[in-house]
This record gives sequence, C-alpha cells and structure tokens, in this order.
Amino acid sequence: MIKSHRFKLLQHASKFGCNVIAAFQPENIFYLTGFWGEAISICTERGASLLVPKLEVGRAIQESKECDIIPTERGNSLIDSLISKIDKKITCTDCSDQDIIRIIQNQIGTKSFVVNVEPFFLTRRIKDEEEIEMIEMAAKILDRLYSICKDEIKCGLSERELQAKLLFEAMIMGAYPTSYKLSLNPFIIAGGPNGALPHAQVSDRKFTKGDMIIVDLTLRYKGYIADATRTFVLGTPTSEMKNVYDIVKRSQQAGLNALRDNVTCGQVDAICRRIISEEGYSECFIHSTGHGIGLDVHEPPWLRIKNEEILEANMAVTIEPGIYLQGKFGIRIEDSVIVTKQSDGSARVLNAFTKDLIELD
Repeated sequence: MIKSHRFKLLQHASKFGCNVIAAFQPENIFYLTGFWGEAISICTERGASLLVPKLEVGRAIQESKECDIIPTERGNSLIDSLISKIDKKITCTDCSDQDIIRIIQNQIGTKSFVVNVEPFFLTRRIKDEEEIEMIEMAAKILDRLYSICKDEIKCGLSERELQAKLLFEAMIMGAYPTSYKLSLNPFIIAGGPNGALPHAQVSDRKFTKGDMIIVDLTLRYKGYIADATRTFVLGTPTSEMKNVYDIVKRSQQAGLNALRDNVTCGQVDAICRRIISEEGYSECFIHSTGHGIGLDVHEPPWLRIKNEEILEANMAVTIEPGIYLQGKFGIRIEDSVIVTKQSDGSARVLNAFTKDLIELD
C-alpha cells in the first residue's frame, strides 16, 4: 500500500513539473510512510526517507514502512537536512509554515520548492482496499456507539456526559478522537434547540422530554476516519418532528441512490436539496450534502452546489442532508459511503445502524 501511494503521488506531482515530494503534514507523512508524528517525509523514484527529531527516532523505526530513518535535531538542523536532500531537484511540498518556506526557497530557489497540496489530495481521493477496510472499521465502531446511545440517553443526562461516555467506549474499542481546529469538542451532541446549530458545541444542557437529539460522531481507526450522524427523539415526537425527519431521511436516501462514478458532486447535492426544497425547507438546509473522508475529517471531493468534479469509484464520502429550525430543533442523517462503479449498483454504505426514527423513553 505505502509504495503504491508514493508512486501515485509522484505521478501527480510530475504533472506540475516536480520529481520529489516533501511532506510536512502528519496526514501526508502517514500516507507515505506509516508514521504519524513530527517528521518530514521525502520521496523520490529511488525510495523514501524520514527526517525525524531524535526523540521520535525509536517510534519511527517501529512504525514506519520501507523508508530510511534519518535522525536530526529540531529547528535549523532539520531544515538543513531537508535542503541537502532536495537540492538541485524540483520538490512539491505541503508545507504551510511561511518562515520555513522562505528559508528553503532562499536557499534553493522558488521554482525548486513548490508549495502545492493538490497532488496530495488528488492521490488521496481514491482509496485502496486496505484504506477502505480501515474506514469501514471506524464506521462499525460508530454503529456500536449509536447502540450505546439508545441505552444511555435519558432525561437529566447532559450533552457533555454523553460525549464522555461515548469517547470512553470508542477508545476501548481501539478508535481515537479526531481533532478540529474550529471546535473544542470531538463530537457534536446537540439536544433540543441546540440541534438547530449544525456545528453546535457540546454543552452542559441536560436532555429533556420532547428533545430531538443530534449525535454526530467522527472517529479515527488506524489513521482513517469515518463520520456518521443519527438523530434521536426523547419521548414522543410531534407531527412536525415526524414530518421533518421523514423529509431528511428521504433526501439522504436519494443521495445514496444517486452516488455513482461518473456523476458530479453537484448532481448528488442537487438531488438531496431538491427533495428538501420541494417540501418548503430550502432555507433550512444550510450546508453541503457531503464531503470526502480519509486521513482528514473533511477533504476533497466536496458534494456541494454546482461542483462539477466527477466522482470516481473508491472515493470515500459522506451523505448528510439536514434541516435546522432555529429555536426548535435540528435533524441530520449521515453515513460514510464508498463510491462504486455504475455497473455495481448502489453505493457501498459503511454504516448499518438504523435510520428509522428511534423514540427513547
């Protein structure tokens, strides 16, 4: 798997005139070496090297695959080691530190150190079978957590307490919480009016009778991410809740039915959005239909309005329409899904937990 990743990434980089890869971001380092940590990965047609601070050398030796480990000091020594390896070559990098970029480009030239993340994402878009297995394992853990939600959600339990219970169980099962730069919480757990905020922060609000409760869970298993959402009701739902839930469920199923290779991202979004719009809730569906998943929680392709990117087999994406009624409640249903070929029929949905509306006592 690792060698294949390197080969494909070098192919994509060559389209931009580059013959060397220098990966700084942990997701891309892991993709190329199997090591997740502080390092720089260098890949050429001859093989891969991992520049690693001395405190990480032991772990890098244990975890990396088919690459040379080069111990170095942090800071200038690390950058000097990189420059010595890539000098007189044209390097594609995902480096985002402007100071480091400036130092390197001053040494070897701006045309020799090209900052361009597109080859990385172009390569990572299509998952191999091993990657799909990891995403599927993460999705199965999410399904188990939703079964725990059925038992744990009660009146008087807070959003924060439920998050703590689910995190504990997830890590016991071998999963890890993802980290978001724009949120303080790994999960979205939003009861009652909090559910009308698509990215609600977990709070100390306690669940009460009549709450719709959005539980949006994202976990990493051996580096790879699955993302799913289910919406529960505590007590008996109102006719409005039932109606809105049915609309979202139909919209999500229509998106799953439409998901194939050679279909554009925008077409899938339009199909989900049309059902919600026809029912009069177009202004209440305020985000895209889905996004790619893999080593990042949110990565290409983006299933959003007018995106003409064509879906391909073995892309991993989410389908997650939602309706949000401010001050009242929100409903979202989401699965992690693998795009299949037209001839294979429907998309491969990785989450098996029911999407029927579950009424909790």
